[in-house]
Amino acid sequence: MKQGSGISASLGAIVSSLATMGCCLPLGFAGALGAAGTSAFLQRFRPWLLALSIVFLGVGFWQQRRARLCSVKRSYLSTVLLWTAVVFVAAMVVFPQEIAGFIADHFSGAAK
Repeated sequence: MKQGSGISASLGAIVSSLATMGCCLPLGFAGALGAAGTSAFLQRFRPWLLALSIVFLGVGFWQQRRARLCSVKRSYLSTVLLWTAVVFVAAMVVFPQEIAGFIADHFSGAAK
């Protein structure tokens, strides 16, 4: 991976913001105990995971700015991933319950 592309920071932000919903994902009856334990564990760290997401976004924007200052050509993929991560993290901060309900509604049929 090229230095300063911002892809790793974008993916880190997306993963850590999705980890904040560990308590809300439908995993079926077999995973219910594991999900309950995971949700209790992750719920304590939700503010920290969201803060980590925001830090990763900052690192991603800093890497893109630094790459531009060093005349490194930015890839279209890294820019799209960074802005996608911004949308994901912002949605997780502003609408956490609505997103969890949306995911639960759309994936509950897949578990049947």
